[in-house]
Amino acid sequence: MAATAPRLSIVLPVYNEGENITAVLLGIDGQVRTRPIEVLVVYDFEEDNTLPVLHRLQATLPYVRPHRNRLGRGVINAIKAGFGAATAPFVLVMMADGSDEPEVVDRMLTAAERGADVVAGSRYMRGGGQIGGPPLKRTLSRAAGLSLHHLAGVGTHDSTSNFKLYSRRLLDQVVIQSQGGFELALELTMKAYRLGMPIAEVPTTWRDRTAGTSRFKLWQWMPRYLRWYGYGMRARLSAGRGSRQLVRDVRPDGQAGGGPGGGGVADVKHPARAGEDEVIDQSTAAGNGLGTDT
Repeated sequence: MAATAPRLSIVLPVYNEGENITAVLLGIDGQVRTRPIEVLVVYDFEEDNTLPVLHRLQATLPYVRPHRNRLGRGVINAIKAGFGAATAPFVLVMMADGSDEPEVVDRMLTAAERGADVVAGSRYMRGGGQIGGPPLKRTLSRAAGLSLHHLAGVGTHDSTSNFKLYSRRLLDQVVIQSQGGFELALELTMKAYRLGMPIAEVPTTWRDRTAGTSRFKLWQWMPRYLRWYGYGMRARLSAGRGSRQLVRDVRPDGQAGGGPGGGGVADVKHPARAGEDEVIDQSTAAGNGLGTDT
């Protein structure tokens, strides 16, 4: 009998995460109730110290599988390789350092299955938070996310979050142009916004890693982030004032609520349809980067 196709693919890019991977995978197993799922642990090289730990866990976690990144070393290529290998209609990117909360994954999938093409785990909406991390990085990230939401009308307060779920529809429609770092999450969010695809968010608390070494390079990657920040702002200007995406979070019971940030799924007006009155309500609306360049 053929295996049932997963509802969700989770991509975990790793670089010597042997100290963290057990807790992360057991957290997913215990906190994510969605089934069936697949978890792709994407690695660059066979000597990665994540692999021996992973092999020991596979007997009890059969939906977890290693996947070799053959697109070139680095986190962005690992994520792209994961997108290419994922078989579910929705793909979630999580970090393997324990910084992301598995307990909000089901709520993120609920928002996606109700119509959102991007669902952000949001640190900067009501109910979200951030513990640890360099102060400058936190300040710049928060400023970017809140300005894109309030000034450009993007449907999340946290466009720079890497903890995001994407629809296969989006991944198949855009060409990924990011070349390094974690700019990919911002690029995909801005391209979804420009295409008029619904964007939603769920509050989460991000925690800085307690083991291993972060590979985030703020000053090296800053110009790349600014490129996609400008892309989003220009999309707002070209669409006009009618393009604002009104967003509300998803409550634990999955029901719609009222008011921005107040407990439901986002209402989204399409940026590409500025001036029209049509509003898509995600509570009722129904990739590897291949597709048209946007």
